Amino acid sequence: LSEIVTSDDVLGLAWSRAVSAMTNTLSRLPTIPVVQLSGALVQPDVADSSVDLVRQAARISGGAAHFFYAPTIVPDPATARALRRQPEVARTFGRFGSVTKAVVGVGLWAPGESTVYDVTDEKVRRGLHRRGVCGEIAGVLIDADGRPTKSDLSERMIGVSATQLRAIPEVIGLAYSVARSPAVQAAIRGGFITSLVTHPSLARTLVTQQHG
Repeated sequence: LSEIVTSDDVLGLAWSRAVSAMTNTLSRLPTIPVVQLSGALVQPDVADSSVDLVRQAARISGGAAHFFYAPTIVPDPATARALRRQPEVARTFGRFGSVTKAVVGVGLWAPGESTVYDVTDEKVRRGLHRRGVCGEIAGVLIDADGRPTKSDLSERMIGVSATQLRAIPEVIGLAYSVARSPAVQAAIRGGFITSLVTHPSLARTLVTQQHG
């Protein structure tokens, strides 16, 4: 990221464990704005939030930090709509269209492979699995062909939409675990990520599938 981001870019960050790890090892960035793309997830093993990531990256760059205080998932669509109208949330959402490079995690719709999956109740998980949900990128749920899946859960999310994510010129996906291969393939098919950073075993699996 330090090598490819220029002073003309606007950086977007969506929370995931991998994006958190990346942000915590960043040492330099040009002076650029940093925009929060997804709300906060509260879990016992999560030490930082999406707000922390954005503020950390902005401290390194010396640029403006555009963030909001809201959870990733709220109890119902009406609450989500009300939160999106809050001034600080609306201001940050208004910056999504200016983002030129984003970093996101790619999660598989399975236990331990997606933080959104892990904080969703069991009935909703099963229902989405039956509807073909395969993966999740920045809270955007997709099927195996990379098509966004509209659902009650989608309406309860506070963060970047499928359309907004696809409109970002360069989206770098971070993924590890060979098990996530179907979700990564789906994210590529759907045009949600343009670059992938991963480890050799998942890379080999993806290349084999691509030519298989």
